[in-house]
Amino acid sequence: MSDSASGCTGPRAAITEAEAEALVHGICFKTGPPRRLGVELEWLVHELHAPRLPVTPERLEAAYAALRTVPLRSALTVEPGGQLELSSPPAASLMECIGTVSADLDAVRAVLAGNGLRLVGLGHDPWHTPRRFLRERRYDALETCLDRDGPAGRHMMCTSASVQVCVDAGHEEPGPLGHGRRWWLAHQLGAVLVAAFANSPLLARRPTGWLSTRQRMWTQIGPARAGAPPLDGDPRTAWTRHALDAPVMCVRRDDGPWEVPEGLTFRQWTRLRRPRPPTRDDLDYHLTTLFPPVRPRGHLELRMIDAQPGDHGWIVPLAVTAALFDDPQATETAYRAVKPLAERAGPLPAPHNPLWAEAARIGLADPELHEIAVVCFTAALEALPRLGAGTEVTDAVAAFQDRYVRKGRCPADDLLEPLRTTDGRAYRKDTAT
Repeated sequence: MSDSASGCTGPRAAITEAEAEALVHGICFKTGPPRRLGVELEWLVHELHAPRLPVTPERLEAAYAALRTVPLRSALTVEPGGQLELSSPPAASLMECIGTVSADLDAVRAVLAGNGLRLVGLGHDPWHTPRRFLRERRYDALETCLDRDGPAGRHMMCTSASVQVCVDAGHEEPGPLGHGRRWWLAHQLGAVLVAAFANSPLLARRPTGWLSTRQRMWTQIGPARAGAPPLDGDPRTAWTRHALDAPVMCVRRDDGPWEVPEGLTFRQWTRLRRPRPPTRDDLDYHLTTLFPPVRPRGHLELRMIDAQPGDHGWIVPLAVTAALFDDPQATETAYRAVKPLAERAGPLPAPHNPLWAEAARIGLADPELHEIAVVCFTAALEALPRLGAGTEVTDAVAAFQDRYVRKGRCPADDLLEPLRTTDGRAYRKDTAT
């Protein structure tokens, strides 16, 4: 959701189907040794002293105008519902990434507090209904497009927030998966990350029956836009086919509303060349309108983790994910641990398969996910010193493991605890949307 639109394409050469295939195939993975790390943090913005009251658009605009004057190393953007996103520059180490983002967050929080507002780490807003803050043609088109599948798209746009970890695609390797070993690992490990960090059990102040309601919303958006390609073949070929066969969100124009065609894939657009021929800029834009759980952008963008509670809760999923992907020993442990999950996932791509649904619904109460999470967190803790992590980071991961992972819990359980009934069970009334 953080991708911003460029202007309209103007007079450019049309792109053919073959050219589009070659471009996507060539840019989706940049192989090589893992060297860089990044994180994109989405935050809900609430009233400082009365978080259940909606923040008016005027107050948001005033606070964001003040933020635009603050020098930051991270990119600061605003989501359609007024959420803030902070995207780090690529970092050479975990501690560099944490240091940069922490300093920027301190500056952002100070400005917001001066305006009576605060950042809140929740995967889905538990109190407020979706309401558009940004009135831009991109989001007008996205809303129209997603509304065809029901109301989940508006929740995703306006009331959700996440921790997105970015890791390098890694080495090209021999064997059937090629450079896709990390790609495959991201999709299997993704279910474990959904379960361990689930933090969105409420909607309209009521339990939904899902520990990650945010992830549930993604399953209600069609797999063509929010799903992964098949994992049983070459990742470049699979992603290229998936991207070109995904429906076009919009056809941009210089004046007036953007056209929102129904059922027109980018591949069909290159063949039909209507309502106008597509260009390279249209292809680049089309790729930003796809929201799979793992998005290949040269690097791998892991998008399945709910926003975390507290000012520093985001550090734990960043540290754990970095350790499991960038420390060879931890990677091998994680790879072996998650192998059994591939059979449970079945033929449906993430997040629309039974494994991901169970991870989002009951989290680490699933015995297999619990066992694998304990193995992965233990491997991450052992790896973090090798990656140069400081004691404050390892202590935070250890505390999370002790409080949640070992006990089969997640942050969502803290939100549900006040709603427990006298017999010890959580009251979870399904509020299907």
